Amino acid sequence: MPHKQTSIREQTRSVVRSLLARTAIELFATRGYDNTTLDEVAAAAGVSRRTLFNYFAGKEDLALGGLSEQGELIAERFAQRPADEDCWVSLRAAFQVIEEIETTPEHRLEIVTLLFGNESLRAGHAEKQARWQDLLAPLIEPRLPDSHSDADPDVDHRALQARAIAAAAISCLQAANQEWARLGGRADLFDLYDTAVQAVRRPA
Repeated sequence: MPHKQTSIREQTRSVVRSLLARTAIELFATRGYDNTTLDEVAAAAGVSRRTLFNYFAGKEDLALGGLSEQGELIAERFAQRPADEDCWVSLRAAFQVIEEIETTPEHRLEIVTLLFGNESLRAGHAEKQARWQDLLAPLIEPRLPDSHSDADPDVDHRALQARAIAAAAISCLQAANQEWARLGGRADLFDLYDTAVQAVRRPA
């Protein structure tokens, strides 16, 4: 796979976005999401409100913007896995992208606690992760065996099955993140994820 070159300008923009988002998260965690204004975020970051809007569409985007990039990286990682590997194994490996983000455990805990502790952010988080499902399902589908209905032999249910697998895996990851936050980060996220997956995949 050819390496995608990233320009200095793109790298700089990514760094600035990351710094702005980190500043915002720290303020949200300290003062509360609803009590923090964009002017306060801009002031704390040492930029103008206009500059802030050059990088983020609004306050919710500041808190959730990284989720879109995460989804794309997860899909890319999944596509790199062996084509004959079990989908659930590939998904677990792809989700490891989350652990590779350069941040401290304390900062990650702040982010997760913030996301699940605010109703509007929780809804926005679910919406962003629905996009992950759209990215992953088409990659899962070709790996599944043919699945035709007895009632309609011409209908192949692999697309439905692929979306169900993606949705279930993402839900397990979300449940694991919530439990990890509840435990104050005193657990391994992917041990919790494995426990959630085992519950979903347990035979009747």
